[in-house]
Amino acid sequence: MSSRTQQSGKTIADNRNAFHEYFIEQRYTAGIALTGSEVKSIRAGRCQLRGSYARIEDGEAWLYEAHISTYEQSGTHFNHNPTRKRKLLLRRKEINEIFGKIMRQGYTFVPLRIYFDNQYVKVEVGIAKGKKQHDKRHAIAERDVKRDIDRQMKLRNR
Repeated sequence: MSSRTQQSGKTIADNRNAFHEYFIEQRYTAGIALTGSEVKSIRAGRCQLRGSYARIEDGEAWLYEAHISTYEQSGTHFNHNPTRKRKLLLRRKEINEIFGKIMRQGYTFVPLRIYFDNQYVKVEVGIAKGKKQHDKRHAIAERDVKRDIDRQMKLRNR
């Protein structure tokens, strides 16, 4: 259950902005406590992580501002609040490790993606360090160079 380098399952939503804003140092897989209508909305692909963040409060990990749309078929009475805080299910050892890095070393705790692992909804969270402006420009330049090289290789193989 600890950090995982391979990606598994079907990705439902990812936080692309996190990869632009931060260097991801370590990744963790966490379960998430959801209601029934939230799971149905996620299965329909109606969620996003843009602007969301994670925190550790009172020894528990929480996901804030992740938008999971209301489930249309359930009506208004049994629906959920789309941006409520949701509990992340991590082991105590992982929570303590993350909390220690956040408090002592200046890291940030960010959600990276939501995906299905068999029938369970999982959240990949990461410990990240913020990028400076010149780091962001360098990453954009590298991506452009790689795109140009791939384009040239594709043309050459025709």
